Amino acid sequence: MSVRSNLDLEQDPRSIIGTRLLDAPRKLVFAAWTDPKHLAQWWGPNGFTTTTHAFDFRPGGVWRFVMHGPDGRDYQNRITFDEIAPPERIIYRHSGGDDVEPVQFTQTVTFEDIGNGQTRLTWHGRFPSAEQRARVIKEYGADKGLVETMARLVDYVASMSSSST
Repeated sequence: MSVRSNLDLEQDPRSIIGTRLLDAPRKLVFAAWTDPKHLAQWWGPNGFTTTTHAFDFRPGGVWRFVMHGPDGRDYQNRITFDEIAPPERIIYRHSGGDDVEPVQFTQTVTFEDIGNGQTRLTWHGRFPSAEQRARVIKEYGADKGLVETMARLVDYVASMSSSST
C-alpha cells in the first residue's frame, strides 16, 4: 500500500509541508475549498468546528472565520486570498493581528491530478522565521492539526463523491 499522506518539517525550517493523496478527482477536491458550506464540514483538526463570517473567494478577497476548539476556545482567523488558479492552486496569507490569532504565514495549496481519479494535495505553509514556525507548532499543534485537517478533507470529499453518484 502506498503512503497516502506525508508531513515534512525537515526540508525548510520555516515551512510546514503536508501532502495527501485523495481518491477523488482534482475538480471535486478543489470544489471543497470554494464554498463555506463545504469548508465548515472539514476545516480544522479533529474536534474543531468552523463558523464563517465572510467569504470572498477571489484574489484579494478575505475569509473571516472562527475555529471552535473542543475545549471551548474560539480562534479568530483572517485569510486573504492572493492567487486562485482553478483547479490547480490557491495561495493565501494568514496575516495575524489584533482581532485574530497572532499567526502569520503564507500557504500555497496545490491540487495535482495524478490520474485514475486521484489528486495529490500539497499544503506548503511558509512562516516569517524558523522561530515563528516553532512557536505555531508548540502553541497550536499546527503540524498535527494539518495532518488531521487533511484526513478530514479526505473523508468529506469521499462523502461528496458518494452523494453525487
